[in-house]
Amino acid sequence: MTGLLPLTRRAALTAALGGLLRALPLDEIKLGITTDEIDEEPKTAAEFLARFNLHWAEVRSVWGKYNTSQPVEKVREIRGIFDAAKVHTSIVDTAFFRVDIPTGAALDKEWALLDAAMDRADILGTKLLRIFAFVPKDGSTGDTTAYPRSYELLKEAATRAKKRGFKLAVENLKGGYVQTGADSARLLKAVSNDNLGLAWDPNNAASCGEAPLKDGYPKLDPARIFHVHLRDWRHKADGTVEWAAVGTGEFDNLGQIRALRKDHYQGSYTLETHWRTPEGKARATEISLGGLLKVIAQV
Repeated sequence: MTGLLPLTRRAALTAALGGLLRALPLDEIKLGITTDEIDEEPKTAAEFLARFNLHWAEVRSVWGKYNTSQPVEKVREIRGIFDAAKVHTSIVDTAFFRVDIPTGAALDKEWALLDAAMDRADILGTKLLRIFAFVPKDGSTGDTTAYPRSYELLKEAATRAKKRGFKLAVENLKGGYVQTGADSARLLKAVSNDNLGLAWDPNNAASCGEAPLKDGYPKLDPARIFHVHLRDWRHKADGTVEWAAVGTGEFDNLGQIRALRKDHYQGSYTLETHWRTPEGKARATEISLGGLLKVIAQV
């Protein structure tokens, strides 16, 4: 397979990681991987997860398109593949509200996207959607005059989603109005709907200059964290952040997971590697998974 280890090396790594996995409290730590960070082919991704005894998947892009752009027949096919591999969908990723604050026809398009996402998530067996909190075209993320309207729209989205039993998890994203833990806390204070929370990404917060575990996470209400992304990063010489294999960078994944467990977090975690190696994204995910499992074994 392209991007994977040769068979003998891969078998050895599988055995080593499998041993770590058997020692983990997997009933307490719902660990998964974003499938397209393994492969766009869901069968390949599901086989990867099963090989490492992982049973959770975050679904974003499949067969080269966002899942929300795939016809429902194809999504049913994905569900069949996952069921055969005993893989469950933890969260369905959407690009909902990853736009400038919309009006008119643009807003109608966003509501249609939300409906499409809920339809597909129902097929995949989850009631949790990853969404965003708007991305200004001009980069004016600190424009506080935009906040009230963004809150109104997020409240309406939560109301629409609740009618179908869904929770919405806003991912903090560089370039958006909600980038850091501090931004996330502001949002949650303004939007009190109990089915709207966070897809907390401490690494995205770090890329925006926040010390996520020291300064960002303590500002958050743990009860409003619905999902967590894990990976690693390091500072470059110019002070900006680049992604790294888990265990080779600066992020304290162990401290973050321990803090979440101390706060009784029961939601799902996703390894969203982002880091790449010339051997391919599946190989990069294998390497980061090995690093992350070593971290979790210490929890």
